Amino acid sequence: MKWLVGIVAVLLLCLAVYAGLAFVSALDLVSAVRSSDAAQVMARTDLPRVRHSLVDQVVSAYLDRLGQKRPVRPLERMAISAIGTTIANDLAIKLMTPENLSALLKSGTVRDGAENITFGTMSSLAEFDISNIFVFAGRITLVKPVEFALRLGDSQDAGRVSMHLDGTTWKLSGIGLPPKVLANMVDRLPTR
Repeated sequence: MKWLVGIVAVLLLCLAVYAGLAFVSALDLVSAVRSSDAAQVMARTDLPRVRHSLVDQVVSAYLDRLGQKRPVRPLERMAISAIGTTIANDLAIKLMTPENLSALLKSGTVRDGAENITFGTMSSLAEFDISNIFVFAGRITLVKPVEFALRLGDSQDAGRVSMHLDGTTWKLSGIGLPPKVLANMVDRLPTR
């Protein structure tokens, strides 16, 4: 019986450390965004994962626009990656500059800084009430054991961010853009 209590206590302690690390990492990211510290935001971001999440969203929205409402299969994904720098990848790279990413998370404005094009807005991470742990916990969706998504608001146009466990810290690994923003981005792409 003592072994069972000990095992349960250790599991609860591990769960508390796991959740605590997620909360502290999210708090650090929000703090860096609020202070407009692009270097700290970039240090707390896994750029390849964020870029990949944006490319996936743009490609899926583009296929929807073309009338091919289906998920992108792994072989298609691999073909898109093998082609090299595609239009969606170029767009994601422009969105992922330190200044654009910092501005996106702080103001919620999705823009292409190189051409000064604004695609739309979403809820900002800087305005997220991280001090209330119950609001924070209520907006979390566990994607995988090492990744969670955080809804930035209640509406569909609020958007979300994803964080991935990287060693002992959680890093920004994805930005879920609202459908209106994705539609505006895809409208600027060629139809064929």
